Amino acid sequence: MFAALFERALRLESLSASEGELLLKEASTPDLIWVADFLRRLHKPGDVVTWMIDRNVNITNICISGCTFCNFHRKINGEGTYTTTEEEYVEKIDQMIRLGGSQLLLQGGMHPHYGLKFYTDLFSDLKKKYPGVKLHALGPPEVVHIARKERLPFREILLRLMEAGLDSLPGAGAEILCDRVRKQVSPGKASAQDWLDVMKEAHQLHLLTSATMMFGHIETPLERMEHLVKLRELQEQKPAGSPGFKAFIPWPIMSEGTELGKSAEIKPTLPVEYIRMIAISRIMLNNFENIQASWLTVGRETGQLALHAGANDLGSIMIEENVVSAAGASFTMNATQMQKCIQEAGFIPRLRNQGYDLIALPEGI
Repeated sequence: MFAALFERALRLESLSASEGELLLKEASTPDLIWVADFLRRLHKPGDVVTWMIDRNVNITNICISGCTFCNFHRKINGEGTYTTTEEEYVEKIDQMIRLGGSQLLLQGGMHPHYGLKFYTDLFSDLKKKYPGVKLHALGPPEVVHIARKERLPFREILLRLMEAGLDSLPGAGAEILCDRVRKQVSPGKASAQDWLDVMKEAHQLHLLTSATMMFGHIETPLERMEHLVKLRELQEQKPAGSPGFKAFIPWPIMSEGTELGKSAEIKPTLPVEYIRMIAISRIMLNNFENIQASWLTVGRETGQLALHAGANDLGSIMIEENVVSAAGASFTMNATQMQKCIQEAGFIPRLRNQGYDLIALPEGI
């Protein structure tokens, strides 16, 4: 029953959402791993596994999106609110540069009072101080939020952010691209179609992007596959020469102490379930070169296994991360540990940038 589906996948043919659901639910784990590893080597020949050094800085913890899986956000008049100051940016970026990093991942949140000028001023200021630092910033939900505040189209918001220094757009806030799910887990965020429309505009503007999925909560297996099909179809539409989605990063929900975790029966994602999801992602996303394993949420050993099941990247050492850590993620790695982790899995570690270009290790790393 599965042989014909696997043969089509190995020819890089597109499987439907229902066909992907069938494989995810019923195909054997060894078969999924074998097919995904074969496809990984078609897309990325050789034994190189990439990684990077960057820092995740939260612009503010004030957010009105109302995500039920987030312990990090605060209401505007709540206790412990903050907006990162100029002095704090300087301190954090200087430390990142000392550790060999050259990219700042800026996660914004949906602040009710911050409009386009706030972000363009911030990006311009950071670029003046650190012209060599890449800004991998915001995400479709923040772009939608700013566009609504300014009553401007998504394209205009993106253009102005790019002029101010935005280098690439993370795939943040995708969760599951199904409005049934989004209304329950992220009621204040962009709709599934808005998320896709922002990314479509980004691709038209040749802006580098990534795509994500947060799974293992209230979504169905079919909704996961529909998410993958929507990403694949959008990737097909990107103009020639546009980088489009450079990578896909799925991770299991971290729901410890969250509203969603208290209200819904969410079982921890087992390592075998995560490995199967990595494999099916490689099988379904036949036009994505890079699949990233989320060691931050699944741990070092499961991340290593994922490299044999379709993943070819371990992401960043994450000098700083606040959101999923606030919901139970507790794994850490430095640059030495990251390289050793990749080597122990049987691969060659190579440092990369956000565009997946291989770069030399900085001195002292």
